[in-house]
Amino acid sequence: MRMATAASKRERGTEAQGRMSTGGVNRHIYFSEDAPDESEHQSKSRVVKKKRKRSRVSETLNISTEPQIIPSPPNHFGALRASTCYPHKAKQKRRKSSSNSCKVELQRQWAHSSRDFSGYEDKLLVVSYNILGVDNASKHPDLYSRVPSKFLEWKRRKRLICQEIRLYDAGLICFQEVDLFDDLAGVLRNDGYDGIFKGRTGEAVDGCAIFWKHQQFSLVHEESIEFKTFGLRDNVAQLCVLKVNQTEENTNLPLKPSTYCSQDRHVLIGNIHVLFNPNRGDVKLGQIRLFLEKAYNLSEQWGGIPVILGGDLNSLPQSAAYQFLASSQLDVQLHDRRNISGQMIGRQFIAKHCRPFIYKWTLEELKLAAGNHGVSTLSHQLNLSSAYAAIQGISGCRDKFGEPIATTYHSSFMGTVDYIWHTKELAPVRVLETLPIDILRKTRGLPSKRWGSDHLALVCELAFVDG
Repeated sequence: MRMATAASKRERGTEAQGRMSTGGVNRHIYFSEDAPDESEHQSKSRVVKKKRKRSRVSETLNISTEPQIIPSPPNHFGALRASTCYPHKAKQKRRKSSSNSCKVELQRQWAHSSRDFSGYEDKLLVVSYNILGVDNASKHPDLYSRVPSKFLEWKRRKRLICQEIRLYDAGLICFQEVDLFDDLAGVLRNDGYDGIFKGRTGEAVDGCAIFWKHQQFSLVHEESIEFKTFGLRDNVAQLCVLKVNQTEENTNLPLKPSTYCSQDRHVLIGNIHVLFNPNRGDVKLGQIRLFLEKAYNLSEQWGGIPVILGGDLNSLPQSAAYQFLASSQLDVQLHDRRNISGQMIGRQFIAKHCRPFIYKWTLEELKLAAGNHGVSTLSHQLNLSSAYAAIQGISGCRDKFGEPIATTYHSSFMGTVDYIWHTKELAPVRVLETLPIDILRKTRGLPSKRWGSDHLALVCELAFVDG
């Protein structure tokens, strides 16, 4: 179990230092053996507050400038009951009317299911994270005009991203916009991860990567999709079948044997980054359709194993693309090809309120969206649910449909395009909320001092409920 505290050294009193080994990551805990009297404590408190004048964080909160986790006993494959906290330092200049704003904390909290999962032993933690490709960041400086240049440096962003991943201690990770895979994999390998990468075709240098804790999972099958082969641009997707390892060969992990899988289990993990272009809804639907078809077929080949799909869909909640995933069907001719993803909000408003409009799909567009059959109604055979939508969220973090209000924020866009989907054999135990929208706006755009990408990682814990 990984634990961390931010208790400061006191100037007086005897201090003892304890070290806890956390799977390759060491944290220090300081604790006082002798409790000071009240007057001595008040004197020390004044000294500590002066030292913390820049951060203006109360000593009693025991919060440092580094991310923290509040631990509780783990009960799944590497998941940790944690609350991550990222306090924001205030400006050095004091402002009489803004003392409260100086104590703003960039905090992400866990939202738990109302369902009792105490009887389910087999659980896993999943992350989906668009980490912002180095090449993409350099080619689109207009998107980061309000972001200090040092926050875009890869060395710094890599450190923040890897620190964040360590806090989650997830068993499975889906990354998008990875263009320095070897660099990233080298760091994660030291944390016990193995991974595979699939680069985009064409001139783009980024791609998708899936990582897993090698002591928890074994890769038994992998395949990728090059959408260009199907006339669907240069985007790619990944599919992996992983076997959940038994406890006998995992004696080094700091977990009790009962916390591992109680039976021989496999899981299919899929990772995708859908085309961005808002006008090409036919291509977006074609990529999603093919991704779901391949995932279903592979799942059936392995005996109908559970499916988890993560990725950047470049589609908003309740868009036509989202509806296709959630309901398994979509009549494409009821929607404008140029707004399948919901990104063209202004155009959608005009079409809805100013004049009736039905977009006419060409045969070629229908073929791209639906395949060679060219039918107008799409369908898929996976019974999918969104992990976040299934758990009641915290005010200021979710929209009225239950999805995060925003998973990405830069100069041109703030909204949700990232998701984690799963089949009915799995159920969400908890999800990590994104930043409250008012706090996110105060960053003036991502990446920031605390966050290494222009997206926020989605994190969920899933339980096997199939017996």
